[in-house]
Amino acid sequence: MRSVFKQVLFTLAAVIMLPFTVSYSLLALALNKDSLLAGYSQLLSLIPGKTGAILRAGFYRFAFTACSPDAVISFMVLFSQQDTEIGSGVYLGPQCNIGKCKIGKNTLLGSGVHVMSGKGQHNFDDPDTPIKDQGGVFNKVEIGENCWLGNGAMIMANIGKGSVIAAGSVVTKDIPEGVIAAGNPAKVIKSRGQPET
Repeated sequence: MRSVFKQVLFTLAAVIMLPFTVSYSLLALALNKDSLLAGYSQLLSLIPGKTGAILRAGFYRFAFTACSPDAVISFMVLFSQQDTEIGSGVYLGPQCNIGKCKIGKNTLLGSGVHVMSGKGQHNFDDPDTPIKDQGGVFNKVEIGENCWLGNGAMIMANIGKGSVIAAGSVVTKDIPEGVIAAGNPAKVIKSRGQPET
């Protein structure tokens, strides 16, 4: 019975968000999808409470490459890239900033986590050219299933499934599966389930 109620709720959210979804789809035919998505994201991020989380998922399931209707997208979460995938059971804490990425199912992001579109978004090799004019490359960061990313973590590389990233850590290199990583830059400090030393 509970799963039926959830399905009805997710369908209702999609229907309520239909004007946003249709307007986004039409504008995306003429405008840059990423810039357009960022604007919609800023507006939708302001809807408070559980209602806001449900309505946001009702829109993003059609605007992103993929987004599970049961994803919890909290207050003030901002997105900058349309090529985003959010799996089932994902929780994004308040004030996260999410770039081009794939977040596996049952992964939790604490408040203020930043997932950047890789670490090459800005080139700065030429000192005679303004950094804003040097371009960069956007890479899709993959965060595996069943991960926990602590508050304020900055993610620029892939994270293997089942891993934990300590609060405030800066991930610049890929993190393997099933480990705990911390620091700036983040380093593996132990495997999950390994006793304290």
